[in-house]
Amino acid sequence: MSNTTVAAPKAPSKNGVRRELFKSPVFDEVGLPRDPDNLYLQTVDTMLTAAEVMELPHEIQLILAQPKNEIMVHFPVRMDDGTFKLFKGYRVQHNNALGPYKGGLRFHPDVHLDDVKSLALLMTMKTSLVRVPFGGGKGGIKVDPRKHSMAEMERIVRRFTTAISHQIGPDYDIPAPDVGSNAQHMAWIADTFTFLSEMGGHQPEAVITGKPVEYGGSLGREKATGQGLVDVVVELAPELGLTIKGMTFSLIGYGNVGSWTGRILGGMGAKLLTVMDHTGAIRNDKSLDVEALALHVAKNSGVAGFAGSTKITTEEFYKTKVDAIIPAALEQMVKEQEAHWINAKCLVEGANAPTTPAGDRVLTDRGVEVIPAILANAGGVTVSYFEWVQNKSCVSWDAEEVDQALNRHMVSAARRTTAARKKFSCDMRTAAYIAALENIGKVYAVRGIFP
Repeated sequence: MSNTTVAAPKAPSKNGVRRELFKSPVFDEVGLPRDPDNLYLQTVDTMLTAAEVMELPHEIQLILAQPKNEIMVHFPVRMDDGTFKLFKGYRVQHNNALGPYKGGLRFHPDVHLDDVKSLALLMTMKTSLVRVPFGGGKGGIKVDPRKHSMAEMERIVRRFTTAISHQIGPDYDIPAPDVGSNAQHMAWIADTFTFLSEMGGHQPEAVITGKPVEYGGSLGREKATGQGLVDVVVELAPELGLTIKGMTFSLIGYGNVGSWTGRILGGMGAKLLTVMDHTGAIRNDKSLDVEALALHVAKNSGVAGFAGSTKITTEEFYKTKVDAIIPAALEQMVKEQEAHWINAKCLVEGANAPTTPAGDRVLTDRGVEVIPAILANAGGVTVSYFEWVQNKSCVSWDAEEVDQALNRHMVSAARRTTAARKKFSCDMRTAAYIAALENIGKVYAVRGIFP
């Protein structure tokens, strides 16, 4: 990370005139550098831009500019061949003014501290925007799950849980799945935590969400992020000039979020024309079979070679004309060049921070509406909240009850965002942050700041 001040690009300001990035005095006050390629600094700047527009008290801006806690652990794990390997893990707890820290665990070889910090901040914004009583957290292990056996992954996950066990808990910090992690991993974490804490009879499974249904998980959790995204798109469709039936769309990524988004929209009559993931890009100008594609990806770990599709280049993928393009994979996928290629009415961020600031500016200048991740991606944490409530209350909800409650939260969040957009005459991303920050500001106003 560079400490050199750079000539930064422009971003929207309160009066609609573009201003330079990283110009908030908060950057100097908390000692943050100016690095336009750093995801965490980009996220902080987006938050501070919205905070300035809605005149959030300066002391709250200072608090939100840095996480409360940054935890890094190193732990050895025995491999199947008897050798040992040292792994690195993280847990970042950004803010808990609204409630316990909440956020996923990412298992990926490119997990880094600043990326985890960014995702934790985004979680603080998401939980506030959808009005669930959680703060923001995030974590992960620097590991490629595809390169380890199930037995090795179990030892890695259980050893990581042991390393952070004093930093999590059902009423303090509740992790969940993220990229590379799944329900089985969450079950191992819950079991390990139960063993270590000796909390029998006090719902220790509530320490984590995204668990298998058989072990306290919630119906609807697996599809929650995709379902929440669709709920937002349906709510905003009239404003975006879209009609769901017959709408064409593209997806970046066909994992959990992408496949559920594709299947749900496909079931409503929308047409998936193109998909791109780490194995390549495919297209069918009539429509890809969303259900068959999900089975293909589960079997082959990627979209490449799917029957009934044509292989296309990355450039062709982005230039395919669609009503909506939905990045649903990793961060920073839509850069400046990709933003110039995109041929869509709107971009819906199914992944966390998939659009770079440079890409975002290009899309704004071209009139492509961007639905930000803190709104479109918030379905997962919302149903995680439902799971936590069910665990704490020793009850279970049916799938219909979960879907109805999720829809209420997502629709209300979308309406808060559009209301803020009209009130402050700003873009959708800034409006979503304003709607989230307004709630946090009200909480600090009544709580105060200790001492």
